[in-house]
Amino acid sequence: MCASGKYSSRGPALIPRMKTKHRIYYITLFSVVLLGLIATGMFQFWPHSIESTADWTLDKRSVHDAPLVRLPVSSPIPERGDLSCRMHTCFDVYRCGYNPKNRIKVYIYPLQRLVDEVGIPISSTGLSREYNDLLSAISDSDFYTDDVTRACLFVPSIDVLNQNSLRIRETAQALAILPRWDRGMNHLLFNMLPGGPPDYNTALDVPRDRALLAGGGFSTWTYRQGYDVSIPVYSPLSADVELPERQPGPRRYFILSSQTAIHREYRGELERLKEENGEALLLLDKCSNLSQGAASVRKRCYKSQVYDYPQVLQESSFCVVLRGARLGQATLSDVLQAGCVPVVLADSYILPFSEVLDWKRASVVIPEEKLPEMYTILKSIPHRQVEEMQRQARWFWDAYFSSMKAIGMTTLQIINDRIYPYAAHTYEQWNNPPVVKWSSVNSPLFLPLIPPRSPGFTAVVLTYDRIESLFRVITEISKVPSLAKLLVVWNNQNKSPPEESLWPKIAVPLKVVRTKENKLSNRFFPYDEIETEAVLAIDDDIIMLTSDELQFGYEVWREFPDRLVGYPGRLHLWDHEMGKWKYESEWTNEVSMVLTGAAFYHKYFNYLYTYKMPGDIKNWVDAHMNCEDIAMNFLVANVTGKAPIKVTPRKKFKCPECTAIDGLSLDQTHMVERSECINKFASVFGTMPLKVVEHRADPVLYKDDFPEKLKSFPNIGSL
Repeated sequence: MCASGKYSSRGPALIPRMKTKHRIYYITLFSVVLLGLIATGMFQFWPHSIESTADWTLDKRSVHDAPLVRLPVSSPIPERGDLSCRMHTCFDVYRCGYNPKNRIKVYIYPLQRLVDEVGIPISSTGLSREYNDLLSAISDSDFYTDDVTRACLFVPSIDVLNQNSLRIRETAQALAILPRWDRGMNHLLFNMLPGGPPDYNTALDVPRDRALLAGGGFSTWTYRQGYDVSIPVYSPLSADVELPERQPGPRRYFILSSQTAIHREYRGELERLKEENGEALLLLDKCSNLSQGAASVRKRCYKSQVYDYPQVLQESSFCVVLRGARLGQATLSDVLQAGCVPVVLADSYILPFSEVLDWKRASVVIPEEKLPEMYTILKSIPHRQVEEMQRQARWFWDAYFSSMKAIGMTTLQIINDRIYPYAAHTYEQWNNPPVVKWSSVNSPLFLPLIPPRSPGFTAVVLTYDRIESLFRVITEISKVPSLAKLLVVWNNQNKSPPEESLWPKIAVPLKVVRTKENKLSNRFFPYDEIETEAVLAIDDDIIMLTSDELQFGYEVWREFPDRLVGYPGRLHLWDHEMGKWKYESEWTNEVSMVLTGAAFYHKYFNYLYTYKMPGDIKNWVDAHMNCEDIAMNFLVANVTGKAPIKVTPRKKFKCPECTAIDGLSLDQTHMVERSECINKFASVFGTMPLKVVEHRADPVLYKDDFPEKLKSFPNIGSL
C-alpha cells in the first residue's frame, strides 16, 4: 500500500512536468516553422535583385533617387548602325528559347543618373513623362521579367524619345556601357523625334550598332524592313483632350488642313485648292492674335475665326497630314482620334506599324506632287468607303495610338510575332475591330494538317416546307458514324415546323432554329449550336447521298480543313464573245466550285461570310434568293488561294419528285442569274479568286474488283 501510495504521489507530479516540456518543445517548433514560412513568402514576393525594376511610376520612383554614374571621356562609342541588320543576322532568337506561352520576356535596365566627367547630364530633360509611361506599361505587362537571365529583349532606361534633348556622343557612350549591350544585340530603343537641324535625319542619330529601333519618322532609306518598327509620334493632346467617338458619315467640311508649320510651297497649293473649292476646304493656321502658351496650342485660326483644336478635326471627312521638318507628325494621331480620314502627303514615309496595319483601310496616301489633284482624288472615293475609313481610323487610334502603353505594347507584339510566327496575330486580329468573338473559332488556315478526330461534324439543313424530303434527308444523314449534331434551319416564317413527336428519331441531338427572315444567308450564320469544327451544309432535297459518301467526304475534309469539300461540282468559264464570265453546270473535266447544297467546310467561314463578306454581296444574295453557294466559293478561294475538292463520282443528287415549283434551282432564269452572280462577285472582289482543278477524291478501292466487305466505303454510288 505504501509503495503504491508513493508511486501514486509521484506519478501525478511527473505527468504535468512532461506535458510542460512537450508544450514548450512544440511551441518552439511551431514558431520556427512559422518564421520559416514567413521568410519564404517574403523571399518569393520581395524583389530578388538590386536590378529589379518592378515599379517605374514617377510618384514612387524618381530618377533623383537613382545612383549617379559618371561617363569617362574615353568610354567606348558604338558603331553608327548597321543598315543591313535583319532579324536573322543581328538578333539572337535563341536567347528567347522555348516559351509555352509564345511570349518574349523583356528586361528593363535600372534607372541611373548619367553625367559626363564634369557632372553635366547627358540629357537636358532626364526621364520624360512619356518614357516613364512607356516603361511602366512594359513593367506591368506579361512581357516583363526582372530576371535578366530570362530576358529575350532589353530596354534601356535611357530616354531617347526626343533627340533634341540628347547629347549624342555621351548618350552613345551610356548605351555602350550597359552590362549586356553586346553591340546592341537584342536591345530595343524608342525614338519619336529623330534628327535635328538643319537636315533632320529620319532615324535616331545616336550610334546604336545592332540595336532595334522603334522610330517615329522612318523613311524608306533608313527603315530596316522586318527589323525596325515604325511607331507613331505620340500626341500629348491624347492625354489632355477626350474626343467622343463620332458616327461615320458626311461632315461639315470635306477637307481640312490644321498644321501650322507647313512649307510655304505646300501652303500656297492648299490656298489655291481653297480658292477653287470654297467652303468644302478649311485651311487653318496658327492664331496670330493669341498670346503664346498652352492655350494657344489648342487653337487654330482661319482669318479672324478661332477654332478649338483638335475638336475641329471632327468636322471634316478628310484631314491633311503633310510632312514638316520631320516626316513623322503628331497630327496623324490627332486626326485618327477625331475619326477623320488622314490624307498623307509625305513621300517615302513609313506609316506607323505598317508591318501589320492595312493603312489602305484607314487613310489615303497621295504623292506630294499630286497635291494639286487632291480634291479630285478624294471626290472619287465612294461615300460608303469613306464611312468605313472613318470608322477604321478611329479604331486604329483606340487600339494602337491612344497612349504610350498602346504604342509600347503594339511594338512588343510585332517583335513577338516575328520570333514566334506560328503563334502570330492574324491580319484580322490586327485590322478588324473586335466586333465578332473570333477567339471561339480557330482559323483552319493555322490548324494542324489533320484536325483532332473527336467531335465529328454538325449537319446544317436549310429547309422551307418540304417536310417529306426533309425527314428523308435527316434519316439518311443520321446513319453517318461521324455525325455529332443535326441542326435544321427553318426558313419559313409563315408556317411552324412539325411537332416534336413527328420528327425522325435519331441517335444524335436534333435542334430546330427558326429564322426571322427568309434569307439564303441564314444557312451560313454562325449559330451557337454549332460546336464542332466541321460543318456539313446540305439542302432538304439531297436524298441520294449514302452514309458512306458522306463519311468519306468528312474524312477528306479532315485532311484539308481549309477547303470546301463537296459533291456537286460546277465550273466558271470566260465567254470571249460576250466578254464576261459564264456559269457552267454541264459535265466537264474541270471543277472550280462545289455547291454548298452538299459540302463540308470549317465553321470559321460562317463568321467570314456573315461578318466579313466584301461589299454588298451578302445583301445581293438575299435580295435575289440565289448564289449564296457561289459567294461562299468566292470567299473561301479568296482567303485560302486554293480550289475546292469534289468527292465521289455522283453528279445527280436531288430527289426525283422535286419539281420546278419546289426547286429554286430549276427556275428558267436560274442559270442566267448564276452567270450574273459570278460577274457581280468578281467585280466586288476586284479579281477572280476561283481556281480550276481537274481532279476529284475517291476511295482507294471503290472501283477495284475486290470483296465489298474489305472496302472502307463500299456504297459510294455511281454517276
